[in-house]
Amino acid sequence: MTPGEPRASGSGRLISVLAWTLLLLALGLWGRELSDGHFPGAAFPGTALGDASAAAGEEGGGELPPPAPPLAGDAAPLAVEIDAIGVRADVVERGLDAGGGVEPPPFERPELVGWWADGPSPGAEGAAVLVGHVDTEREPAVFYALSAVEAGEPVRVTREDGSTAEFTVSGVEVVERAGFDAERVYGQRRDGAAELRLITCGGTFDEERGSYSANVVVSAYLTGRG
Repeated sequence: MTPGEPRASGSGRLISVLAWTLLLLALGLWGRELSDGHFPGAAFPGTALGDASAAAGEEGGGELPPPAPPLAGDAAPLAVEIDAIGVRADVVERGLDAGGGVEPPPFERPELVGWWADGPSPGAEGAAVLVGHVDTEREPAVFYALSAVEAGEPVRVTREDGSTAEFTVSGVEVVERAGFDAERVYGQRRDGAAELRLITCGGTFDEERGSYSANVVVSAYLTGRG
């Protein structure tokens, strides 16, 4: 999506089967391209979670708040806040790169978060996707501590229409790339709901291949509007 291109409004915007298939395939490979380097000596916090282990809590169940209906309109996200890990970051639109992968934020701007702009916007019906680097060759990046987020913690996304989509984390997973099920991880899990996925690299870093073995995936669902 180029700047100034008209955006359809409402939760009824359709994503073509081809575009959705490309996204699922791209996200399965995305972590390979996300971090060109690795913060030397960093003990990545996500490794303690294990392979595809989910944090306790179901959307709208247990002690978690009930889901809220999707927000009207389809406003692009401007910023994301995760108080639990001290994240307050600007969000930039991203598409697919020449190789069919989701284009992460510029590597020289590790403080930014990228939004897959051909998918739902945060707060709209569907599963919106926000991605960020875990580290650079010299320092931690915006989502370095993403795996430390816990179920029940809030995530706020400021939208271009002036509204704030307020989400509650329902679970955290470290998903190994071996046997990766992109549809299960990134697809919408509840019809009619507004969901959010926050994604970065995780697992262990392979120095020889220059990539991580897994992705950290935080799942959240809309619980309010600010």
